[in-house]
Amino acid sequence: MRRFCKEILRTFLMPVFMVVILLGGCSPLSEKEDHDAGREHDEVLEHEHMHEAQRGDTVVLPDSLLKEFGIRTAVAGPGILKGYAYLPGEVVIPSSALAHVHPRFPGIVKEVFRQTGDRVHAGETLAVIESNVSLTDYPVRSRIDGVVTEMHLVKGEMVDEKDHGFLVADLSRVWVYLKIYQKDLPYVREGQGVLLSAGEGFPVVAERIDYISPLIDAFTRTGQARIVLQNEDYRWMPGLFVSGKVEVRRKRVDVLIPRSAVERLEDMPVVFIRRGDRYFPRMITIGLENDEYVEVLEGVAPGEEYVTEHGFVLKAELQKGLFGEGHAH
Repeated sequence: MRRFCKEILRTFLMPVFMVVILLGGCSPLSEKEDHDAGREHDEVLEHEHMHEAQRGDTVVLPDSLLKEFGIRTAVAGPGILKGYAYLPGEVVIPSSALAHVHPRFPGIVKEVFRQTGDRVHAGETLAVIESNVSLTDYPVRSRIDGVVTEMHLVKGEMVDEKDHGFLVADLSRVWVYLKIYQKDLPYVREGQGVLLSAGEGFPVVAERIDYISPLIDAFTRTGQARIVLQNEDYRWMPGLFVSGKVEVRRKRVDVLIPRSAVERLEDMPVVFIRRGDRYFPRMITIGLENDEYVEVLEGVAPGEEYVTEHGFVLKAELQKGLFGEGHAH
């Protein structure tokens, strides 16, 4: 009977005893294990920030090579994003800067001293005409300093006081008329700053809007802004097409980065994030932007270090890794 009881105890109680021992032996994670688990969790979160197309690839680049490749970095943070209106325009001659020069009396043109394109001074003789009445010569003089833009006299020609002899223009100061589209009319004001440019080879000059017409053009449905532009070197030629850049709005954003920081991988915008000597691409979502800066809605957090210039070097190294050995170094 005693032996039978022992067998029963061994058969039914031993499994229970083993379970109790196993459960009792399960202790909480040690400090090291807990730290390792937290670190693994952080790494997973970091990996989740990266786009699937980037496959976790990293470019390793020592600090000693940053200057050689021209790579620069910055810490992401807030900034003011400016919005601009781009207004087309044209350089014109102010009406007050033009002078028509006519013969005073009918007669014959004896001499012509100035041609189209010549610079002249006020009081300078442009031509000489023999009067039909007195048969004496009299000079035709410029009324202003400027450039001869038109000349209509030929030696030996018979003229009278109604004939148009010369047109002289003072081009040391010109006007620029900019067209204001309807959507920009509420934001463009007199006294507002404007950057003027006529394209490659021309300087970008900062001026202010001198006048805004109270009328809308009946054909183009645009307003008109005028800028007075100093032109001592005659670089701004009448008839030249120009573009005016006017600030019309400002917005403070949480993350503002230069456009030079944005690269494209698999047709997606990315920014290279720096972790020590490691650089990896992070897909971003772009919000508002202008021709210099972009707002980052997602992908780069304030305080993260990112590449601002020459990220294409990292992109090239990364692509070598993706299509070659698998990782760039």
